[in-house]
Amino acid sequence: MNKEDSLKEKFKQALISTAKVISDDILIKKSSDKNPLNNFDSIKVEELGEKKDFIRSRAEMDSSALKKRFSDNSIYQSNLPQNTTYRSLYKISEKIRFEMVGSKMLKGIEKNFKDNYQINIDNKKDKDNEIKSREDTSVEKAFELYMLKKFFKTEMNNYSNKILSYWEKDFDECISNHIDFFNKNIENQEVYNRKFSEIIESMNLIDNNDDTENNESEDNQDNDDNNKTNNDETDKQNETQSEQDQISVDGSFDVNEFRMDESSMESEGNEQNVEQVNQKISLDTINKDYKIFTEKFDQIEKAEKLESNEEIKKLRKNLDQQLISFQDIITKLANKLQRELLAKQNRSWEFDLEEGLLDSAKLTRVIIDPYNSLSFKKEKDQDFKDTVVSLLIDNSGSMRGRPITIAALCADILSRTLERCSVKVEILGFTTKNWKGGQSREYWNSNKKPKNPGRLNDLRHIIYKNADTPWRQSKVNLGLMLKEGLLKENIDGEAISWAFNRLKKRREERKILMVISDGAPVDDSTLSVNSGDYLEKHLKKVVKFIEDKSEIEVLAIGIGHDVSRYYNKAIKISDVQELGDVMIRELSDLFKSKKLN
Repeated sequence: MNKEDSLKEKFKQALISTAKVISDDILIKKSSDKNPLNNFDSIKVEELGEKKDFIRSRAEMDSSALKKRFSDNSIYQSNLPQNTTYRSLYKISEKIRFEMVGSKMLKGIEKNFKDNYQINIDNKKDKDNEIKSREDTSVEKAFELYMLKKFFKTEMNNYSNKILSYWEKDFDECISNHIDFFNKNIENQEVYNRKFSEIIESMNLIDNNDDTENNESEDNQDNDDNNKTNNDETDKQNETQSEQDQISVDGSFDVNEFRMDESSMESEGNEQNVEQVNQKISLDTINKDYKIFTEKFDQIEKAEKLESNEEIKKLRKNLDQQLISFQDIITKLANKLQRELLAKQNRSWEFDLEEGLLDSAKLTRVIIDPYNSLSFKKEKDQDFKDTVVSLLIDNSGSMRGRPITIAALCADILSRTLERCSVKVEILGFTTKNWKGGQSREYWNSNKKPKNPGRLNDLRHIIYKNADTPWRQSKVNLGLMLKEGLLKENIDGEAISWAFNRLKKRREERKILMVISDGAPVDDSTLSVNSGDYLEKHLKKVVKFIEDKSEIEVLAIGIGHDVSRYYNKAIKISDVQELGDVMIRELSDLFKSKKLN
């Protein structure tokens, strides 16, 4: 070995040692382990020629070590978007997160990343004016550049700025207001991943029908990347499975480094995640028969952003006044529900202990042989099975007055009650932004009114309370339901699909979707240009799929109307006084089919 090779080998060993320290020894495995990530021995010294190669190697080794130390795969998977392109963006955001965590930990790590990213960008140049329109760019590549600019303060060259010019405005609209939030929660992967997943899925930048094509291109690219980094003796199957986490020594600024295809998701995830993908595909298949003329005017918004703080507080006071007579219900309901749910847990015991409760079954041994010691038993501690309930409330105009008041009271009481039972609750609402079609209708008119346009109104989906937000912090938002100007029309099928997809990403073992509505979906604009049962048919298909082919339990509460023609499990209430006994019975029934472990 000559002097140059010796120096390269020493550099390699130094990298490996540093990576083990950074990863907190998580990566130290037996040398026989086939996964290169487990021993950090995948870097090839012959590829270290120029200064930039050494910078690249340091940055990539640091990134791999930080991923192992600060990126929890179960959290990552639980918030994974369903669309292939959105998964790519999500993966980029997580990579930036754990690299930022490491950068805050050590200045040397930060310098390695910044130097490497800057070199990669500086090496990219526009060849013969190859980018002439948005179609010539990649949303993934643009997103990567955007994240580097916002978090690592990387300087863009003309080529990078040209790519960003087609996408930056779209990214800014969704992300720029949340940069401070992400910086504050950079070390909280759960909060960071969940927020980024919600933002990415709300961007509406791509068409979901492109998934198949994207998968094919990703598979091809990923296989090419694997061939560069794996040994020739590694078979193709192992290449596909290890590609996700493999340390790359390719210095090119290639977004495929961050992409996640179907096979990599399966290798990283568990059976539940795979099932969720299958469910999503099936639901999309159902929705192919259901047309949407445009989604560009749809809105998913938190309740506190739809009205001034003063107005929301005023509405909450109105709700509190009506809650005064139901204070006793809350306590009684919580106690009874908790007893019912805990009673359904499997009880198990530890035997042959030195102390505890006397095991009467073993007394015969003492009688037969007095020299035998007494045997004691003790009940094992059982954690309450993780459960999340998504409460989806119809915010249509027909709910005005007493129905929406009852719904708001139900939401408030249930949220508090289930929170006491260690059950997380998400409260969502659905309506439309406008009457008679709004901007969607105008857009349809300007496009010469094509026949059978499908859904023809602007959706408004409202988040009153996130599942992880305590009731006390979100209670003021529930008063917004009492604002009459908010209540317009209702397109139930899409709202349930939205709530369903949100629930699927939750980590809890039990997932329950409760729908509060006053009857059939109605939207005059949509029904005026489609069949009279267009929305109703879609609702029935969506509900049937969730009930028959998913693990999510569905329960519907009809306010003054029978909704059993849409839902298998449906109840009708006309007054909040009925809520207590009804909810105890129905929630208890939901837990009978699956015992709590």
